[in-house]
Amino acid sequence: MQAANPRRGYILGLSAYIIWGLFPLYFKAIASVPAVEIIIHRVLWSALFGALLLMVWKHPGWWRELRENPRRLAILALSGALIAANWLTYVWSVNNGRMLEASLGYYINPLVNVLLGMLILGERLRRMQWIAVGLAAVGVAQQVWQVGNLPWVSLVLALTFGFYGLIRKQAPVKALPGLVVETWMLVPIALGWLLLNPTASSAQAEFWTTSEAWWLVAAGPITLVPLVCFNAAARHLPYTTLGFLQYLAPTLVLLQAVLLFGEHLSSSTLVAFMFIWAGLAIYSVDAWISLRRRS
Repeated sequence: MQAANPRRGYILGLSAYIIWGLFPLYFKAIASVPAVEIIIHRVLWSALFGALLLMVWKHPGWWRELRENPRRLAILALSGALIAANWLTYVWSVNNGRMLEASLGYYINPLVNVLLGMLILGERLRRMQWIAVGLAAVGVAQQVWQVGNLPWVSLVLALTFGFYGLIRKQAPVKALPGLVVETWMLVPIALGWLLLNPTASSAQAEFWTTSEAWWLVAAGPITLVPLVCFNAAARHLPYTTLGFLQYLAPTLVLLQAVLLFGEHLSSSTLVAFMFIWAGLAIYSVDAWISLRRRS
């Protein structure tokens, strides 16, 4: 058993969340390709590169365990559909000037996880967790009142990723084999979409002489590298520490939206963010106090 190395854990964890936080730069580079088509190729190239990586990075017995537990395969099919919906919403939001809403969604996500734990797993919330979830709800409600409609991008991202994590808890499969199986289950749908859309950009021979073609191929390693970093970091750091690091990604998305891509941070949106940030601060303090008590 490899000894924990916190310094290595921090480097790997920061690498994972910085790459995730800089994803908008990648998707902006292929903004000329429709969001659905980007996800089709993300599935195909992630499946290919994931299978190759699985040959190198051994996970003994993972396929036998799945074969002996067909229920886990059904669960991974459902979780694969959820992560595909999450990817599609995220890419669409980045390439349609909705990065602020995407950032808000990933800030909300930890609090959605707490709420799902209570509603579905029967977990009891501590007082400070109730306050944190309440503040997040106030932030969303404030957006509804000011803008006149739900911040649907934020909610779809938070809910799909929240349910994805919840469902994956029901199938104890390691991250890389799980992602490989999820993506391979989506491959027939991806190939079917390409066959039914012969006029798609990537279905044209000349497309594969352009720079966008190489960017699409890069979707495989770009998806897998931060996942590998994250899972390696999880072996060296407490999970609560990784929980704190996760706020880095939506913060980077927020900064890019405002400073690089000119999205307007209105006063009403800023107020919503402040409620979410206050909820996250209380949630984080509560997690830290709980960890101290256990240790």
